[in-house]
Amino acid sequence: MSYRTAVGIAALAVLSGAAGVFYWLHSRGEHRAREVVSAEPPGFREALPAEKPASVAAEKSPSSAGSNKVTSPVDAGLPLRAGEVLEYTANVSKLNDVATLRLQVAGRGNFLGKSTWHLQAFAHTQNPFRMVFELDDQFDSYSDAGTLASLQYEMHLSERGEKVESVQRMTATGKEPASADATQARVLPGTRDPLGMMQYLRNVDWTKTPEVRSPVYDGHKLYDVRAKLLAASEKVDVPAGNYTVSKIGIRVFDDGVEMKDASFSLYVANDAARTPALLEAVMPFATARVELLKAK
Repeated sequence: MSYRTAVGIAALAVLSGAAGVFYWLHSRGEHRAREVVSAEPPGFREALPAEKPASVAAEKSPSSAGSNKVTSPVDAGLPLRAGEVLEYTANVSKLNDVATLRLQVAGRGNFLGKSTWHLQAFAHTQNPFRMVFELDDQFDSYSDAGTLASLQYEMHLSERGEKVESVQRMTATGKEPASADATQARVLPGTRDPLGMMQYLRNVDWTKTPEVRSPVYDGHKLYDVRAKLLAASEKVDVPAGNYTVSKIGIRVFDDGVEMKDASFSLYVANDAARTPALLEAVMPFATARVELLKAK
């Protein structure tokens, strides 16, 4: 697997948190990271508290092959909740608490003239693994409130003395100019970034829609991601408690070819919040289990 492919899988697996980070590090070699607190981008205005959040609407997303358009409906009754924080721990093979992940809905505002969710993820390696791979990365997504299509995706990385600041403005036409601190990224209409894709998957009504597809841009490359309901009701036990969940299988396609060396299963609680309780990642060198610690 090439470096770029490994990075792609890692970013797509940001919803698996440390598992994706661990995969990235294994493929890249030794790197260091620290958390970076970034300011809101120019043009982002926080929504008024009285404004009601919009739910994710049904839409059509093209596949990466550009052939048929695939309908990807979601449950219109489950909007995101500003201020939500989900904390996870990652176990890789026989190593427990390798890393932590925090996913949060930072807020809702107006960006580029559109109602927008600001989504964030923070990944940290833990001791003793941290002595080998010190990593504290931050990811920011500004996603359309109606479709969770990405408007801007940011990666703030600092790994073993190596710092990377990537701010990418999404455009399907090439006509939308990027700000001075951003790079224009040409994508397909309806493309999501990894954080927007995770929120999109938890909002799908899997009782009505057994399979969805979406183009996903990981900050390096565009992929076709396909998610399918594998089981409507299973029991999982994680540190946050016992959950009855829906099991969703996630497959990744690169230029129409399925990437066989990594697969993911997402377990979403069958409750009103549809909290992602568990993610399992099977990789060539290890199997990772990312478990919910707490939700608030």
